[in-house]
Amino acid sequence: MTNLYGIDARSGERLEPPVPETTPEEAGQRCAAADRAAPALAALPLGARAWMLEAVAAGLDAVADELIPLTDTETALGRATLEAELARTTDQLHLLAKEVRRPDFLGGRTETGPDGTPSFHRTLLPVGPVAVYAASNFPYALAVAGSDTAAALAAGCPVVVKAHPGHPLTSRRIGDIVTAALRDAGAPDGTFCVVHGMAAGQALITDPHIKAASFTGSQGGGRALFDAAASRPDPIPFYGELGSVNPVFITRAAASARRAEIVSGFVTAATRYVGQLCTNPGLLFLPAGHGLEDALATELSSIPAAPLLNQRILEGFRQGTQRLTEAAEPLVATADGPHLFRTTVKDFLERPELTEECFGPATVLVAYDDEAELPAAARRLPGSLTATLHAEPSDAGLAGQLLAVLTRKAGRVVWNGWPTGVAVNRTMHHGGPWPATTAAAYTSIGTESVRRFQVPVTFQGLPEELLPAVLKA
Repeated sequence: MTNLYGIDARSGERLEPPVPETTPEEAGQRCAAADRAAPALAALPLGARAWMLEAVAAGLDAVADELIPLTDTETALGRATLEAELARTTDQLHLLAKEVRRPDFLGGRTETGPDGTPSFHRTLLPVGPVAVYAASNFPYALAVAGSDTAAALAAGCPVVVKAHPGHPLTSRRIGDIVTAALRDAGAPDGTFCVVHGMAAGQALITDPHIKAASFTGSQGGGRALFDAAASRPDPIPFYGELGSVNPVFITRAAASARRAEIVSGFVTAATRYVGQLCTNPGLLFLPAGHGLEDALATELSSIPAAPLLNQRILEGFRQGTQRLTEAAEPLVATADGPHLFRTTVKDFLERPELTEECFGPATVLVAYDDEAELPAAARRLPGSLTATLHAEPSDAGLAGQLLAVLTRKAGRVVWNGWPTGVAVNRTMHHGGPWPATTAAAYTSIGTESVRRFQVPVTFQGLPEELLPAVLKA
C-alpha cells in the first residue's frame, strides 16, 4: 500500500499519520456506491436536501478549533486567513441550503397544449454522481467540503472527491466530518466519499458511473482531465478552472486622482494568500512616466517572502518568474517572494509568454504612452476570470471601448476595485473563457454554480400522478 504524507509547509517536515492512497479498484467501488445512492438522494424532498447542507456546515463549525491548526501546519496560510475561509465555506453551504428551499429552484415550467390542458412540463433534475477534484490554495472553500461539493449536493448528486495531495490530513479529517454529518442528516449510503492519490483521480474521470466532473488547478492537469472526459465512450461535462492573469487597467486620470489608493490596493491584492489566488492581478496596465511604477515597486519590496502552499507550487513559481525575467525587466525580485516586472505595450504585444499565468506573488506592469494603445492590448489578452478597470468620470469614452473588449475576455469585470474579493451570492459569476475555465457559461461560486450539476428534462403528456413532485405543486 502506498501512503501520502502531509508536509509542514513551514519546516518541510513530514507529518504523521500517513494517509493511504486509494487504489483504482477502490475508487471504482466508491463510484458504484455513489451510483446506487443517486436515485434515493434525488428523491429526497428539497427540505431534506437543504438540511443536509446545513448539517455539513454545523459539523465544520463544531471542529474549527481542531481543524484550523492542522490546516495551518499543512498550508502556512495562518489562523486569521483560515478562520475567514472556513466562515466562507460554511456561509456558502447555508446560502445553497436557502437556495434549495426557493420555490423556483428547480425551474419548474408548464405550457398548455392546443386543447388548453397542461401538456408540457420542464424541470431540472440531478445529473448523477459527480467527481470533484479539490484545489490546493483553498483547503476549505474549494476543496473537500467546498463550493463544488456543496453545489453538487444541492443539485441532489452524490459526490466523490479527489483530495489534493497538498493537504491530505486536512482532507481526510474534513471527509470524515462531512460523511458523518450527511449520515446523521439521513443521506443515503454512498452519497459522499473522498479518495486520495493520482491513480484514483485518473480512475474517476473515466468511471462510467461518474456523470460530471469539476476541477480547480493547473492548466496542464485540467487539460488532461478535460481531454479524458471528452474521449470517454460517453463523454461527460468537465467544469475546469485552470489559470487566469486577471488584467488591471489604470487610466491616466485614475493614476492622478487616486495614486496612493491604487498603490495600497494593488499591494494588498497581489500579496493576499501570498499571491496564491486564482484572481491574483497578474497584469497591470498603467501610464508611463507617471511615477506609479516606482511607488508600486517600493511598496511591494517591503513585503517579505512567506512560505508557499507546497513544494510543487514553489517550483512552479520559480519557473514562472524565470520565464518572466527573460521576457521583461525585473523591478522587485524577492527570493521566493513578491516579484514585479516591467514592460511596454509594444513588447507585450510581441511576447505571448507575458500572457501566461505565473501562479504566486508575481505581476507584470505594462506601461503605455497613449491610452489609445489599450484596446489593442486588451484584445490580445487570453480569457480570464476577472478584468479590472480603474477610471474616472472623464474616461467614459475609453471605458466604453475597453468594456466592449473585456466583457468578451472575462466573467467578472471590476470597476475601481480589486479582483481578489470573490463574493458568494446569487449574482456572482466565477468563470471565463479558456484558459480561465473550460465552460465559460458556468460559474463555480455562488448559487448559479448548482446549474452545472442539473439537467433539464421536459415531460410531455404525462399523467399528473407520474410527474415529479415539484411539477405537481
